[in-house]
Amino acid sequence: MARLSDIIESFIKEMINDMDGSIEIQRNELANRFNCVPSQINYVISTRFSTDKGYYVESRRGGGGYISIKRLNPSSTGEYLMHIITSIGDKLSQHACEVFIQNFIDYDVVNEQEAGLMKAAISDKALVSVSPEIRDETRAAILKNMLMSLTI
Repeated sequence: MARLSDIIESFIKEMINDMDGSIEIQRNELANRFNCVPSQINYVISTRFSTDKGYYVESRRGGGGYISIKRLNPSSTGEYLMHIITSIGDKLSQHACEVFIQNFIDYDVVNEQEAGLMKAAISDKALVSVSPEIRDETRAAILKNMLMSLTI
């Protein structure tokens, strides 16, 4: 049996597909539809519709809490990559990098061989000589530089 979070995610993704990649929903309406609390909707959106998963989410307070969700257009590779670069932040764990890289494969931004090279470059094995205190910062910088080279 599917969990409520999975059902809500599927519903939202279906709405996004039906509306050409962009929706605006009201948190309370969605919570009522699924007979759950609004925080359950927040949980699904924050964990399943993040930038690293190819979505841009904007939340507006008041009036029941509107949420705008836009699927990033992977066909516009340069724009997609620039959005990812600006959203990465200063630090990334190896796992977070691998999630990004898997999305790049899924969106045909990189092929399997390129993804393998990227994973090798950001791995803890490759960064073993880097102090653990700055390893995640170094990893983020490496990934950003690799992505920048793909936008040129």
